[in-house]
Amino acid sequence: MKHRAIAVQIVVGAVAAASLAPLTLWAAPKPKYTTKEIMEAIHKGKESLGKKVADGGGTPADFKKMVEYYTSLPLNDPPQGDVAIWKKKATALLASAKALEAGKPGALDQFKEAVNCKACHSDFKPKDDHK
Repeated sequence: MKHRAIAVQIVVGAVAAASLAPLTLWAAPKPKYTTKEIMEAIHKGKESLGKKVADGGGTPADFKKMVEYYTSLPLNDPPQGDVAIWKKKATALLASAKALEAGKPGALDQFKEAVNCKACHSDFKPKDDHK
């Protein structure tokens, strides 16, 4: 009788664990960097990495760094504004950095189009946070 109770507990535990497994498998990945960290690392200042790349500079290491940081951008939520538009713009920025890293033709133009700071700040940055 005692063995049967233990067997039932094992089965119930296994069923419970199996029913929770899809939740952890389908959970959205966590961003490594916040939007603020990304902006500071890539876009802060007149001599920023983003400006250097937009001006036609940049090394393979620079492109790799951009991909690393921009990978987190679509995983973050915007401080305000439409989440779907945020995801679309953030994904376009990541795609342009990946194209730069891969050395694809037209990647610089793709990056310049995606890196429209004013458009993103107008849509997503709180008005009291503009500097």
